[in-house]
Amino acid sequence: MPTSRIKLYTPTTPGRRKTSVIDYKAILTTNDPHKPLLISKKNSAGRSHGKITVRHRGGGYRKVIRQINFKRVFEKGFKVETIEYDPNRSAFISLVVDLKSGDKHYILYTRGMEVGKIYSDTQEIQEGNSVELKQAPIGTLVSQVELNPGQGAKLVRGAGNYAQVTAREGGLVTLKLPSGETRKFQENCTCVIGRVGNEAFELVRIGKAGRVRNKGFRPSVRGKAMNPVDHPHGGGEARNSIGMKYPKTPWGKHALGVRTRDKKKSSSKFIVKRRSK
Repeated sequence: MPTSRIKLYTPTTPGRRKTSVIDYKAILTTNDPHKPLLISKKNSAGRSHGKITVRHRGGGYRKVIRQINFKRVFEKGFKVETIEYDPNRSAFISLVVDLKSGDKHYILYTRGMEVGKIYSDTQEIQEGNSVELKQAPIGTLVSQVELNPGQGAKLVRGAGNYAQVTAREGGLVTLKLPSGETRKFQENCTCVIGRVGNEAFELVRIGKAGRVRNKGFRPSVRGKAMNPVDHPHGGGEARNSIGMKYPKTPWGKHALGVRTRDKKKSSSKFIVKRRSK
């Protein structure tokens, strides 16, 4: 069973000395994506209708979108053909073949999946199988969870992430999510048994600024390095603290620890415990 691990480089340069990457050869089976499932998309560079809505974005390598099947409706199951890299997400993906129709789909790679193995999205509790939440035993680690039945997976899709089934009562199943939030879901929402693959992703050290630029992030100037007219943190002689009780955005609003969820949101009744700040 292949598992992701970290690869270190010989420190031939200052950048190499602190750089680490995922050892892709240990787990990936191909470098060639399935072309019918690729979509070209223009890089918006953080702009919506020409206006910057996300700062510090732009440049980077061109990426081709892989169409991921998050609904995973396979009547007779599927067979795993490859484990591949996806430049648009932290998790790996797998190319699978629908055993009934013969169509090919991309799905998220779940740790424990093996190339050539057949998986049936039935009620069998096996890593990689998709089941309804009511079928998952208490304590089971699950991922790729639906918010509403038939909607497709919306939660727990990042590399190495998992949620844990903690309770089941009255047609609702309680999960503890990666954020620390405890939330109830309808029991007929689907999930995937096991955690998302590439669990070593969080251990990667970027090492140098060039890798960040290749990801499409532009430089960010610290607020305390600016003048008072440009940022609430600016001003003062030499090096000093921000001089405030709490950090602010360039527009003077709280930057940390602020609740932004609408208190009247209808789905709040499903939240048992909020995540920590």
